[in-house]
Amino acid sequence: MSNQNVYIVGTDKPLVIEDLPEPEHRQSDTKRTVDDPLSSSSRPAKQSRTSEPRPVEKSVSPTGDIKHRQLSGDEEEEEDQPPPSAAAAAAAGNQKDDASAKKAPKESDDRTSQDYYFDSYAHHAIHEEMLKDHVRTQTYQMAITQNAHLFRDKVVLDVGCGTGILSLFCAQVGAKHVYAVDCSAILQQAKKIVERNGYADKITLIQGKIEEINLPVESVDIIVSEWMGYFLLYESMLDTVIYARDKWLVKDNGIIFPDKAVMYLSAMEDESVRRERIDFWDDVYGFDMSPIKQVALHEPVVDVVDPKSLVTDAVPILHLDILTCTKDDLAFATDFKLQARRNDFIHGLCAYFECAFTQIHKPIGFSTAPFCRYTHWKQTIIYVPKPITICAGETLRGRLECKPNPRNKRDLDISVTYQFNGKHSDMNDTVHYRLR
Repeated sequence: MSNQNVYIVGTDKPLVIEDLPEPEHRQSDTKRTVDDPLSSSSRPAKQSRTSEPRPVEKSVSPTGDIKHRQLSGDEEEEEDQPPPSAAAAAAAGNQKDDASAKKAPKESDDRTSQDYYFDSYAHHAIHEEMLKDHVRTQTYQMAITQNAHLFRDKVVLDVGCGTGILSLFCAQVGAKHVYAVDCSAILQQAKKIVERNGYADKITLIQGKIEEINLPVESVDIIVSEWMGYFLLYESMLDTVIYARDKWLVKDNGIIFPDKAVMYLSAMEDESVRRERIDFWDDVYGFDMSPIKQVALHEPVVDVVDPKSLVTDAVPILHLDILTCTKDDLAFATDFKLQARRNDFIHGLCAYFECAFTQIHKPIGFSTAPFCRYTHWKQTIIYVPKPITICAGETLRGRLECKPNPRNKRDLDISVTYQFNGKHSDMNDTVHYRLR
């Protein structure tokens, strides 16, 4: 694939989607802007650093649906009746406890981590955060509305539609019909939104998992999806897009929005935050709580990174073509070399990604890099086991491996091998992390 210059929303710097070596697959047994301070609850809640390189954010924690119940007329009448005797109340309480005890195991047995994942997306706060992410939403809007000729009289599948914003964009520019699919209960609100905006005859909303539903058509011309997670692959939603692509997208001239993604890695100085987040556990009110330090060290942090803290260059570690990639591509291993641009200390690695829409008249994309406008994906920070003293021109070498966690595929198991032999510091270590 030849290099393409892609206009990036929120920056004057063009993104170059370039030819990159294919990732080495792992063997298997069978993912605030200074201008836009927004709330900080996005997808299932992640850690936040204690420093504030950008304006303070309002934090909202998704708690799932809040259900309100109104008393029926019969219930109101019961409230006016005299209270039962103590014996009757005790008997009724025992029956209630027995019934609850019988029901509880069934509920716990039936529910899985995926159920809780979908529950988290039922809460409006998550969707508010994503809709207010102007870089994210406006890039999709521009890619669709500026290319109405691609959508006119075409059948579209929206994978993980949420509130239905992408489906509305597609219907607005003349799509023949849009099938919007989401497993979350937010779909009930999306139906009302679609009706209220006059597109009920153009958008069909289907609640369920893509892998389990049936579409009323044999194929679709276009797939739109906002599948990206933290560290690009957290939440593993790309699996679902690949499934939909292979099952329904037309084989010739099929379009996916977006169709390209690249993840990058750099090294950063982060002494003050590392001291507050990691080294804090060495002495807590005079007590040694360092066992928790090891837990904190092995969990990546999702937060905003000050671009001035980047010490090295950034290198691509994963390249995905959504039109052709497979599920095997989502478990990858890659070697990296990061060259220092100045004398400094390395406290962690910084990962970010860029996505592009290249099947359109004028390619467009967005970046989650520290030096671009804020997005709700922020950046992912992986702390090194101990600080590295590095001089300008020296190189930190390593190998990063990433795969879905076997117990919960939406989590990521990340292993990093560090190799450094510098003037003032040495390191040869492998650390295992889990993004959850």
